[in-house]
Amino acid sequence: MDVNEFVNAFAAEFEETDPSEFTAGTSFKDLGEWSSLTSLSVISMIKLKYGVIVSGLDVNKCTTVADVFALVKKSNG
Repeated sequence: MDVNEFVNAFAAEFEETDPSEFTAGTSFKDLGEWSSLTSLSVISMIKLKYGVIVSGLDVNKCTTVADVFALVKKSNG
């Protein structure tokens, strides 16, 4: 699993925010589009694309896209 691929997949879950605004260091909760619905979309993408189940609480503890990537990587073993 590559961090840049993950950043692109993460960015694709946002409808209004330009994908070019996303990097591993992006504080995604600071984006105006971040909501509980976007969180569910990200959680669903992680399950479908990476086969990893993460909770909303797990994602909420993360600050940056890199934090979510690390969570998925750790959970993926």
